[in-house]
Amino acid sequence: MVDNSGRGLAREALGDGFPAAKVIENPRNVGFGAAVNQAVRESRAPFVATLNDDAVAAPGWIAEMVRVMESRPEVGMCAASVRLFGQDRLDSAGMLIAGDGSSKQRGHGEPPARFAAESEALLPSGSAAFYRREMLDEIGLFDEDFFLYCEDTDLGLRGRRAGWACAYAPAAGVEHHYSHSAGPASALKAYYVERNRLFTLVKNFPARMLWRAPLVALARYWWHAVLLARRRGPAARYREQGHRAAGLAAIVLRAHWALLVNWRSLWRKRREIERAARLTPSEFARLLGRHSIRARQVAEL
Repeated sequence: MVDNSGRGLAREALGDGFPAAKVIENPRNVGFGAAVNQAVRESRAPFVATLNDDAVAAPGWIAEMVRVMESRPEVGMCAASVRLFGQDRLDSAGMLIAGDGSSKQRGHGEPPARFAAESEALLPSGSAAFYRREMLDEIGLFDEDFFLYCEDTDLGLRGRRAGWACAYAPAAGVEHHYSHSAGPASALKAYYVERNRLFTLVKNFPARMLWRAPLVALARYWWHAVLLARRRGPAARYREQGHRAAGLAAIVLRAHWALLVNWRSLWRKRREIERAARLTPSEFARLLGRHSIRARQVAEL
C-alpha cells in the first residue's frame, strides 16, 4: 500500500489488522501516477489493477478482467463498467478522445444497459483499470510529470500506439464517487486537465492531427462559453462553486505556458513513443477517429 497523504493515514487505518501489508509512506503527495508507479515497481504480479480510493469494486471484478485478458493475449488493458456511486448510471465504459487531446468517459451518465456487451474500448479510466505487466514493461509506467489527471489517457494511448488492444468488461463492476478528491469543478482540476490534455496531445497525436487541435480547442472554448451562459456544463459548475469565470481564461494561459516550459521534454518523449510504435501514424489516426468525441460533447460533460 502506498500512502500518498503525507500524514500517515494508511497505518492509522490498517492498525494491526494487516500485519503482512507493506506500506510505503510518502512525506508529501507525489501525484497519482508516481504513487501508482511505486506500487507497481514493488509488485511482481502479471497484472496490475488501479482503483481510486473513492471507488468501490463489486465482488469478482478482478476475476472478470483476468478472465478477459487471459483469453486474449493481445489485450494489454481492460476497462471496467464504472457506475456513478449509488446510481444506475455510468461514470465510464472506457474513454474517448477529442481532436484537441481532451479525454472524456464513454457512456458517462447513460444507463449501463447501453454498454452491456463486451467490446473494444480505446483505453480504460484509471479510476478502475487493469493492465498487463508485459505491456507496462514494454511502454513504461504512468508519466509522473502529469501529477494529476489524464495520466491514464497518456498511458492508454502509448499502449495502443505500441499495438496493444483494450477490452471493455461490462461484468467487472465498480461504483465511483465522481471527482471526489479534487472536486467536480475546482480550479485545481481545471488547470491539470487543461495542461495535461496539451501534454497528451504533443506526446501522442500523429503530426497530421496536430494542426487541427487548436481549432478543436477553440470550438470547445466556444461551447464552454455558450453553456456557461445557459448554466450548463463544467464551466457553469465551476462558476457555481464561487469561482470567477475570468479565472478560466487565466487557467488556460497558465496551462499553455506550462506546455512551452516543458516542450523539450515532451518532444523527447514523443520521439521515444514513435520509435517504439507498431501502428503507423495513419493507423493510429484512424483508431483515434473510431473512439472520438466532439468538442461540444466535451464541454457538456
